[in-house]
Amino acid sequence: MPPSGGSRSYRQLYRRLVKRLAYSLYDIVAIGASLAISLILRMNGHIPPAMLEGMFDSLPVFLISGLVVLQFSGIYNRVWRLASLPDLVRLVEAAVFAVVVPVCVLLIASRARWMPTSVPIIQCFVLMALLAGGRMWQAILRQKIRRLHMPRVGRAAHTDMVASQQRALIVGRPEYVEGVLRHLELVPLPPYLPVGILDVDSPEAHLRLRGVSILGGIDALEHAVDALTAHNMRPTCIILAAGPDGLTGPAKLKLVTTAQTLNLSVLRAPAATEIDHPLDLERINLADLLDRPQTELDPAVVSRAIQGQRVLITGAGGTIGRELARQVARFEPSELLLLDCGEFNLYSVEMELRENYPQISCRAILCSIRQRQHVMAVFAEFSPAFVFHAAALKHVPLVETNVCAGVQTNVMGTRNVADAAKRFGVRAMVQVSTDKAVNPVGVMGATKRLGELYCQALDLEGAGRPSSPRFMTVRFGNVLGSSGSLIPLFQRQLDRRAPLTVTHPEITRYFMTVHEAVQLILHSTARAMEFGLKRGRIIVLDMGEPVKIIDIARRMIRLAGLVPERDVPIKIVGLRPGEKLYEELFDERETQLPSDLAGVFEAEPVPVPLPTLQVGFDRLLDHVLAHDQEQVRDELFDMLEKVTRSPVKDRPIDLAEARGATLPAVHLGQVSWPAKGAVGQTH
Repeated sequence: MPPSGGSRSYRQLYRRLVKRLAYSLYDIVAIGASLAISLILRMNGHIPPAMLEGMFDSLPVFLISGLVVLQFSGIYNRVWRLASLPDLVRLVEAAVFAVVVPVCVLLIASRARWMPTSVPIIQCFVLMALLAGGRMWQAILRQKIRRLHMPRVGRAAHTDMVASQQRALIVGRPEYVEGVLRHLELVPLPPYLPVGILDVDSPEAHLRLRGVSILGGIDALEHAVDALTAHNMRPTCIILAAGPDGLTGPAKLKLVTTAQTLNLSVLRAPAATEIDHPLDLERINLADLLDRPQTELDPAVVSRAIQGQRVLITGAGGTIGRELARQVARFEPSELLLLDCGEFNLYSVEMELRENYPQISCRAILCSIRQRQHVMAVFAEFSPAFVFHAAALKHVPLVETNVCAGVQTNVMGTRNVADAAKRFGVRAMVQVSTDKAVNPVGVMGATKRLGELYCQALDLEGAGRPSSPRFMTVRFGNVLGSSGSLIPLFQRQLDRRAPLTVTHPEITRYFMTVHEAVQLILHSTARAMEFGLKRGRIIVLDMGEPVKIIDIARRMIRLAGLVPERDVPIKIVGLRPGEKLYEELFDERETQLPSDLAGVFEAEPVPVPLPTLQVGFDRLLDHVLAHDQEQVRDELFDMLEKVTRSPVKDRPIDLAEARGATLPAVHLGQVSWPAKGAVGQTH
């Protein structure tokens, strides 16, 4: 009987003694059972009487010697419900000596003649299994009891509790990942539900660790998220469990940047020696780069618009186009048409969707939007209901030196897609635009501005006819982590420990994640179709305040575990051709309006008549076909100046006039137009 009314220490001592006695009794039974089982296995169940008699005579030696060995091995001083690899190694050593010592005693005493040579070897393995099983049952039983008691909270309550959990993708080395998983298993309802593992040491997939699948290496982050999303298990966060050394430098920066573009928060788990209840996770993200919370929009409105519809995405192999394809696929369109002129990018996005969304009908169309007849043939064959126009040339310096290519894609290509959408009666076309289209000073911004004006003119042309197609423009800033953008450039420079290049110490930009950008595109479509967005308006995401590029460079250096200017210098290289010091989201002559959609603004630009644009586009096309770069540049900015300037300032515009009447040019703000034959200057 335990000492009644004793102190807590006496009760604890009593429990330890009882537990040790229970383990000792179990181990005595295990030693005897292992000897009998090994002999039965060796003799295939037919034990001669002499051998059986020898076993019983030797049994006391095995029991006494084995128990003494186990007592001195230290296996009674370990917490077996939280067993680790060193614990199991010690148990194996104890089992081996618990067999070897009595066998040596019998050999010295010449009492081992009855024993076949292989029996001690078999007994070692049997005893290991019995000793381990007797110590692991607590953890197994604990899990079973937790599952049995789970329904008692009620099915609805349990569903609510599970819904409150964050799905976590755990990234790190297996030995540290295992510690995090074990910790989460000990909590009755952990705040994080592990849905997959990425191994930073090995890219090998299709293995499991404590029941959780290893989905590949650290470079497989995007693929793993897509695969989990397709199974309705999209993670909401990443838990980084890389150990005391951690994941540092460019590898860590790449992980956090990629996670940011996938709208995943990153949490750092403490080293295994630091793990204590509750699990203390430190948040790591690029929120400081955005300096604002990310915008989350209601998916229900998008589902009502897209589900069961045929959807066409141009530029499907690009950063925006690929994310569009992923998000659209989740809303179960009747068919997803992927159009791109890049063979490899188109193949990649098609394979990704076929693997992750096998239930979605998906078709890859190799086509350039510059090829008008080919574009018309695609629309004639498939008759899409919604068109997301993401195909564009976006790299400012490249478009600045390849003017004809920029005009062919961003102006003529947009006209081709929009005309096809009008001719074949799509429900809505959404054009992806950029803040560089506001008061453009370079070729890229100017071409995107003409694309905006053309879509606006087509949208206004259908006013008064509810069945006419909608043509909408979505305008946003720089996309974090997109191909050819700022963040990947800084990553490559950090990989080489080269100076981070910034064009000007005061240059600022608006930033958003690709997840936000695509949400904006989808919601602009859904809102226009369901809530009747007024024709001719541009939708703009509220991206907070612009961020200094030099501040982003410093923060990225610190995120990589380095010190700016000491470990990695920052080099000012001067503004590039066609680059502005400050970007704007609204022109001074655009009416900025609030939106019913949270985190979104609407802009109402002064429209330009469709015939005026058609005539200007035809002149541009003539110069492009002649491949006269300078003439194309001159004509591009001359056209913008004519259609956006007016001697009559602040003159109200009539919609009927915008749909076809002769319209005086309208002033759209103080823009530093490039001189003929010169590159764009900074605004």
